[in-house]
Amino acid sequence: MMHIVINSCRPLVLRGRESHFEEVSAIQADRKIKTYFFSAFFILMLCHALPGHADVDGNSKVFKFNIPGQNMAASLVAFSETTGNQLSYPAALVKDIKSKPLSGSYTADQALQKLLASSGITYRHTDNDAIALAVDSSAQSSQPAQATTLKAMTVVGTAKTDDDPTAYKVTNASTATKTDTPIMETPYSVAVVSQQVFQDQQVIRVEDALKNVAGVQPGFSSGGLNETFMTRGFQTTNLYRDGFLLPAGFGASDAGRQTANIERIEVLKGPGSILYGRSDPGGVINLVTKRPQATPYHSLQQQFGSYDRYRTTADSTGAITPDDKLLYRVNLSYENANSFRDFVKTDSVFFAPSLTWNISDRTQANMNIEYNHFDNTIDSGIPVVGNRPAPVSRNLQVADPFNNKNVGDRTYVGFDWSHKFNDEWKFSHRFGAEFFDAAQDFTFFSGKPDAAGNLANAPSALPMGKRGFNNGNSQQQEYYTTLNLTGKFDTAMLKHTMLWGFDYFTIDNQFAGACCQAFPAGATFNIYNPTYLTAAPNIDFTPGPNRNMDWYGLYFQDQIKFPFDVYGNFGLRYDNAVGRDLTAGMVTTRDARVSPRGGLLWKPQEWLSVYGNYSENFGPSNSLFNGPGQQALPPQTSEEWELGAKTEFFNGRLSASFAYFDLTKQNLPVPDPINPNITRTVGEQESRGYEFQATGEILPGWKVIGAYTNLAYAKINKDVDFNGGPGDTGNRMFATPRNFGSLWNTYEFQNAGLRGLKLGGGVVASGQSQGTNQNDYQLPGYTTVNLLASYGLKVAGKRVTFQLNADNLLDKTYYQGTNSSTRVGINPPRTFLGSVKLEF
Repeated sequence: MMHIVINSCRPLVLRGRESHFEEVSAIQADRKIKTYFFSAFFILMLCHALPGHADVDGNSKVFKFNIPGQNMAASLVAFSETTGNQLSYPAALVKDIKSKPLSGSYTADQALQKLLASSGITYRHTDNDAIALAVDSSAQSSQPAQATTLKAMTVVGTAKTDDDPTAYKVTNASTATKTDTPIMETPYSVAVVSQQVFQDQQVIRVEDALKNVAGVQPGFSSGGLNETFMTRGFQTTNLYRDGFLLPAGFGASDAGRQTANIERIEVLKGPGSILYGRSDPGGVINLVTKRPQATPYHSLQQQFGSYDRYRTTADSTGAITPDDKLLYRVNLSYENANSFRDFVKTDSVFFAPSLTWNISDRTQANMNIEYNHFDNTIDSGIPVVGNRPAPVSRNLQVADPFNNKNVGDRTYVGFDWSHKFNDEWKFSHRFGAEFFDAAQDFTFFSGKPDAAGNLANAPSALPMGKRGFNNGNSQQQEYYTTLNLTGKFDTAMLKHTMLWGFDYFTIDNQFAGACCQAFPAGATFNIYNPTYLTAAPNIDFTPGPNRNMDWYGLYFQDQIKFPFDVYGNFGLRYDNAVGRDLTAGMVTTRDARVSPRGGLLWKPQEWLSVYGNYSENFGPSNSLFNGPGQQALPPQTSEEWELGAKTEFFNGRLSASFAYFDLTKQNLPVPDPINPNITRTVGEQESRGYEFQATGEILPGWKVIGAYTNLAYAKINKDVDFNGGPGDTGNRMFATPRNFGSLWNTYEFQNAGLRGLKLGGGVVASGQSQGTNQNDYQLPGYTTVNLLASYGLKVAGKRVTFQLNADNLLDKTYYQGTNSSTRVGINPPRTFLGSVKLEF
């Protein structure tokens, strides 16, 4: 039996020594937030500048690995080449065994443990500082044979396609360019929330993950029906799933999208029309889903927490055929939960199978399905009294329990395939369709209660806010397809990665509803002494209107590598969009737009990039919901200038970025003072500020993700009221605090005695913000503290992890945005979420 000894001849390279409510004034809150995040940034810089932890012995030296998933023998050679460690093992021990990919910074022991995980192989350090591999103790031992020393070997690995799944830092992203591009070479602001952050924070909702991203805050809209975010000061109502638009605000609910099959979230800050067409100007939020893998992986997790929350998730992937040509993945989840809010509950079933067919080395096809059944209730929020959210219990519900439901199904079917003509040219095609069907009963309210806390039951001429029914049934279908051709070629000293693309999107919505009907009993609803219906109301629905919108786009992008480490990105897109009222049989809007984008980045050092860019945006239609005889208005548009820098510290383990931006949105509709029945597009809003983002690993086991935003200027530049006056001109835009951010870090113990134990915690903070563009009430600033403790161990060869998260540990009352009117979202009190996870 051959016995292999791998002894690297490369010099050993060390890492060196690097290795309810408390009101706070806006000024005090801003100072506190600045102190938190500038202090954190200073500590990171100090850690980078001062000598790091000293190497006590050889086992604590840290190395950077980039080993793809491949045959175990090749991975072990790459391990030895990186660390200088001599490996000894019988050749038959690793025959036909594949290793998982390994990327990131680890000690030799940590790296070897990851490579050998679930392989049935164990190791030990010998007296001569070599490492001997053998069959795990649970298997029959093999008798050693005479060792045969081989010549030193050098292995050239394939290019990395995936980052370390346990890392916070992600090296490459595709949302900004539609190509797999290193973030350090992308002249735009890009942030990624990785799978490990999802796991450590036990992320269940998309909004929970995006608290880690600079410039992004969760919002509140349509009684919580839609997932809404404020991005760089502007409302973002649309999400993307692998680049497929998931529109909200057109008629279908977007709330409760499941995260069970999300691998990571990529956020492109600023206009994204060049690649995605009509979109919100603040940025593109792209949910990147899990794909089938050849390496088998299975997990089952049970979560349980405050307010009777129970959630079960499962993930399974592997090869169907022995040659790895056909791969599968299945994700599912079931969630059932009550809430701290009266009459609010969640009941959801989610199932997401996917298949990958590796037809050849150059051709691949993928198919994926998502099905989500939901039976939820809606949170209408709380009203406003004076210039603050009403001083009521956190559980108060204005919505009536007999008129509160959101029951339906959402199904997505997607197919994509790609073919490489050669190493330089690739063609890809994607098709997706989503179907939505829901029945929604919603209790709305508008305006403020009177001095006694009364809301009139609409319709009413009383001088107070009003409350009524807004119920409906909605069906919606969305179809999307895109064609892309990518080519790489050189012209003189320039290296090009060129992208040509075409996409088409269409959406149909059929609606029947009843808006603004009065309650059948009682003159008023008192927020301090609420009374509710004793039976469900009988409401007649009126069909329509049914609406359709479709658009197509043609786009071109050239990524250029210039001499002297200068990178350029230049592109142009043409969009053509048409909106229709199918009930009235009329075209409501025709919009066309050319949107340019360009950016330059200089990378003078491997760890430093500086960049600048300019982008224009093709925004929402101002005429889509027009009725017969109404004038067509031009669409909303935007433009942004941005300057920034990106850095990597601790030999690439930690990345940090800074961005300064100036984003202006034009063609906002305002009332015409001469004719109040029409509007004009003279409104303009602008946001200016800067952002910090840091993600990665400071020391082995110590991971961090932090974000800070200073939105110094977020104002309405132009507005007109019904009397021809300045309207809201000069006011601050709603839901735009001057300072906000988050800081989260975890530490996983490295020594043998505490190995498997992880502790972590962080803060989320925000300054005071305006509730409306009229600036007639404010949301107080807040700071919340969150904690984590987990412990992982091996049981019968399978990994079991116990975890507990505590959110809002100090039990503060704080508010999550508004609907830009008088409905205010309120966040949970102190909550706990525990879990048990089995992986094998």
